[in-house]
Amino acid sequence: MTARISRPAKNAMQSGTAKSTRWLLEFVPGREPRAIEPLMGWTSHADTLSQVKLWFESREEAIAYATRNGIAYQVMEPREQTRRMMAYSDNFRSDRVGTWTH
Repeated sequence: MTARISRPAKNAMQSGTAKSTRWLLEFVPGREPRAIEPLMGWTSHADTLSQVKLWFESREEAIAYATRNGIAYQVMEPREQTRRMMAYSDNFRSDRVGTWTH
């Protein structure tokens, strides 16, 4: 079973980055397909490791845990976001690109 080590993206609904600094180790879904339980119609899966999510403070801690327990892992490096600094007064500039909506 292979594990994926990544740092999740920030919540799109909020401007803060509170929970996006920790690293997540989660197992990649197995080869077995999900099955539909015939009586209730629920989706079931025999692989319980797909439900395990382990959080670490740093990437090195997650890698050390995986190697210590003999887990094959794959590290997904996060893309750093580029922030464009803009002042509020730039909305009212005379040489502004785009149409005025007010």
